[in-house]
Amino acid sequence: MNQSYTKNERSHIERIKMLPCSVCDKPGPSEAHHIDQSCPWTCIPLCKDCHTGSITGLHGQKANWKIKKVDELKALGVTIKRLLS
Repeated sequence: MNQSYTKNERSHIERIKMLPCSVCDKPGPSEAHHIDQSCPWTCIPLCKDCHTGSITGLHGQKANWKIKKVDELKALGVTIKRLLS
């Protein structure tokens, strides 16, 4: 985690990590994927497979993302909805 984050930003990222995966709904804890590395408010929770899986993950071939028809913007929308619920 970036050491220059404020207390509120670190708290937000910790909340993100407790949410289910925004792609496949696997229960948390999740990994926090930063859509924009310079903005902690654009983090989305992803399970390990949907984040870094070589075939399934965002940083791989994105199979889970393609099957579910999800992109980062839609995943961010799911995340925001869950944070506000």
